Amino acid sequence: MAGGNNIWTAAGCLPATPEKFAEKFLGIAVGLAGGIAFLMILFGGFQMMTSAGNPEQLNAGKELIGSSIAGLLLVVFSVFILQFIGVNILGIPGFG
Repeated sequence: MAGGNNIWTAAGCLPATPEKFAEKFLGIAVGLAGGIAFLMILFGGFQMMTSAGNPEQLNAGKELIGSSIAGLLLVVFSVFILQFIGVNILGIPGFG
């Protein structure tokens, strides 16, 4: 044990309590999802800029950007929905 309620793992020092572990995991997951969505938006923009008038490639870039934004919104709102259900509806202690 690394003092208190933490455990050293190959991924670093992680909290041992379920509440803190879930909080840390959600923070990392949302950060990764945001980074991936950002890269996909950049790739879609690059695809649109290099389409050279090809309508198929232009539409593929537009779809990629739209899908990336929709996925990012889904991830962000899923965190809010979990918070709302866990705290307001179920009243799980330590979840909020």
